[in-house]
Amino acid sequence: MTSLAVTGLARPRGWLRAHPLAADSLLAAATFATVLIGSVVNRRSGTLPPPGLGFVLLSALACACLVARRAAPRTVLCATSALTLVEVVAGRDDLPRTQIAMAVVVALYTVASRTERPAAWRIAALTVALLAGIVMLSGVPPWYSQENLGLLAWTGLAAAAGDAVRSRRAYIAAIEERAVRAERTREEEARRRVAEERLRIARELHDVVAHHIALVNVQAGVASHIMDSRPDQAKEALAHVREASRSALAELRATVGLLRQYGDPEAPTEPAPGLAALGHLVDGFARAGLRVDVGTASDLPGGPGPGTDAAGAAAVVGKLPAAVDLAAYRVLQEALTNVQKHAGPAAHAAVTLVRGPDALLVTVLDDGGDPPPEPGPPDPTGRTSGGHGLIGMNERACALGGTCETGPRDGTPGFRVRVRLPLDGRTAGEPRLG
Repeated sequence: MTSLAVTGLARPRGWLRAHPLAADSLLAAATFATVLIGSVVNRRSGTLPPPGLGFVLLSALACACLVARRAAPRTVLCATSALTLVEVVAGRDDLPRTQIAMAVVVALYTVASRTERPAAWRIAALTVALLAGIVMLSGVPPWYSQENLGLLAWTGLAAAAGDAVRSRRAYIAAIEERAVRAERTREEEARRRVAEERLRIARELHDVVAHHIALVNVQAGVASHIMDSRPDQAKEALAHVREASRSALAELRATVGLLRQYGDPEAPTEPAPGLAALGHLVDGFARAGLRVDVGTASDLPGGPGPGTDAAGAAAVVGKLPAAVDLAAYRVLQEALTNVQKHAGPAAHAAVTLVRGPDALLVTVLDDGGDPPPEPGPPDPTGRTSGGHGLIGMNERACALGGTCETGPRDGTPGFRVRVRLPLDGRTAGEPRLG
């Protein structure tokens, strides 16, 4: 029942909002009716003699001005005030009929509700002082009569009500603006997070596929070359191809599984690779013919001494944040894959990991080896263009607030990759606390 009543009231209210001129016309008619009723009804004596024709005409003109209250509120206020003063001064010898001031009350409310507070209060004070002062001095005595004091109270109340409505409208508008701004910010943040996640998944897929496919390509080439002369070694190379393919599929399945919904029983649960798997990574390259030397050191007080074992690299550098551990492993994987692809299996690579108090320094050097012939123009950096490996390493470092330097070695053949990864767990763009 209540909802039906609300719906029934909402329809005419919506129509009036859509037709403001019609709404103001109805308000003017209601105000004119109120003025006429108030002029013949008295609370003490019950009824009064009917007003004269002049009062009715002036009241009709004053109320008719209210039709234009939205378009010209200050002009309407001046017109209604002037007509009210004319009636009060001209009807000095008649009964006091200040009911015509209801038009001024409506006009003053409109001005106060549509004008900034300082200007609204100045206009209200001037209107109340001028209207009440002239009525008290020039109207029917005594100046403190009930009609005169009522006029003062009604005009002051109209100004206060208009200011309250203006304040509420401004408050609602500010809330709506903040809501729109917050919604826009949430949408932009969601788009940014989606773009970052797509970029992260693209980096993971590139690192996994590029590394293992490069090994498969090398081992398949070896098997094809020695298939007739040394079939035993060819079978061993094919076994390495199968192992590398199996590892690629496993890592690819784990990476793609990150896109599954939370709680999916088929989602991967194994941890992301880190420096603890460096020994396995180096062994894979060694089987493909790439010689890799690993050196680790720690500058932490009381830390373990330097080491040369890839399998024990994680123990030397100590516990790292998960993001830094994964980034270091992926950087080494990509850098060694580039050595395998561009410098050839006869190259020699040197990996250095240095753990500092606030950062992990990863360096990969190669001696240039005997690069295989590759189509296309040479790249100024010393590596064949067209891939995303160097870009991905730089993005990983920048995402953690670190740096990535790549380029040919100075004064000696080969290529150099140097990456610095901060250990404070701060991503790019986050402010440093303190």
